[in-house]
Amino acid sequence: MILYPEFCILSSLMEMLRTDFKNMLRDGVGRHGLSPAELQRLGRRAERCLAELKEERAKGRCPFLNLPYQKEVVGEIKRIDKELRSWVRDFVVLGIGGSALGNIALHQALNPPYISGHENPRIHVIDTIDPDLFDGLLKSLDLKHTVFNVISKSGTTVETVAQFLIVRERLKDSLGSAYPRHIITTTDPEDGALRRLAEREGYRQLFIPKGVGGRYSVLSPVGLLSATVSGINIDELLGGAVEMDKRCQVGARHAVPLQENPAMLGACLQYLSYKRGRHITVIMPYSSALEAVGEWFCQLWAESLGKKSSLKGKVIHCGPTPVMAVGPTDQHSQLQLYMEGPFDKVITFVAVEKFKAQVEIPQSPEADFQYLSGHTLAGLMEAERGGTELALAEAGRPSYTIYLPELSAFHVGGLLYMFQVQTALAGKLFGVNPFDQPGVEAGKAHTSALLGKDRGMLSA
Repeated sequence: MILYPEFCILSSLMEMLRTDFKNMLRDGVGRHGLSPAELQRLGRRAERCLAELKEERAKGRCPFLNLPYQKEVVGEIKRIDKELRSWVRDFVVLGIGGSALGNIALHQALNPPYISGHENPRIHVIDTIDPDLFDGLLKSLDLKHTVFNVISKSGTTVETVAQFLIVRERLKDSLGSAYPRHIITTTDPEDGALRRLAEREGYRQLFIPKGVGGRYSVLSPVGLLSATVSGINIDELLGGAVEMDKRCQVGARHAVPLQENPAMLGACLQYLSYKRGRHITVIMPYSSALEAVGEWFCQLWAESLGKKSSLKGKVIHCGPTPVMAVGPTDQHSQLQLYMEGPFDKVITFVAVEKFKAQVEIPQSPEADFQYLSGHTLAGLMEAERGGTELALAEAGRPSYTIYLPELSAFHVGGLLYMFQVQTALAGKLFGVNPFDQPGVEAGKAHTSALLGKDRGMLSA
């Protein structure tokens, strides 16, 4: 794997995202930066990891990698959407964790934040069991024109099951025997309590492919159904992921620049930063629309890489801690810490090159404000990001920027896919399994015990 530091801005396929990592290197931030030599050495190791990932994929493992190619599933989702449009006004997703965060990320990134009129059904993603919020939503809905999408891979997620039981009772009370029409389940294709219940009661069903965990499921029916119902073009969304898949395969056993593969580059930058003692990774999009993408990334990164044991069974207690920030808002809350606090962080900026709206700042008669005249809000946003990046570099604080050409389904699909491949490769570099979450299971078991399901756990 070759590194060309003079081309630290990814130049190929400019219609896709690009990465500027000059401020991760010593030339950019001094002694706290990485050397091109160590990045090149790790690139050769990452190349082997990528080859392993491709071999595993060929054997049917890592099924999340094939989600952009599910034509039959897309067809079924479109058929459901066509039928719902004739009578549905509100579409409610019941889920938590990966079953919800991906949905929220898609809708915040791609749907207008303020809607006048409703050409498409309104989307509500309820990832909480807060009684006031949940009850308030249900009371606001006309259940006759509402569909609930119940999402749980296992079919036993306690929060989602609780939500479902409440919804089912209210639907029965309001609609009687017609209520099954208002429930769609998305769950395991072969087994599970929710699968069996859906069969028995006649709910429409979609399935999460075997081996696809919640945090890797956004491009499966988990995210695609609500996206389609809301008006997002899922063909473009998956098309962006397909193009990113091609780019993320570049490098395995080929002498190409490391920066040609953005997922491999990101995994290497993050891994080397962690080994340098920067155990906190801050993701900071300069776009309100990408805030939920940042939250989704935090789950992906934390749950995939935070592990007690290595693949060899050695206790290592490893894992970078992801922190969410949004620019420029958090320049006024967190930046002070990043500038002058411990040298334990690496910052990932996400910049949008072309916003949908071009809002100009008008001429001002006040002399103090005239420097803003003639600029746009988008230009101001990028100036603030660039200024923050320069200030961090001057303080010896490493950062890099992912540039997204625009907020379209195509480019957001590519971004989400890239982050997933980056995480899988990082798992290999760290020597951990990025697809399990054993640390979460104990809390689930104790919750069930406290609710009376298995009281034996309480004395364990």
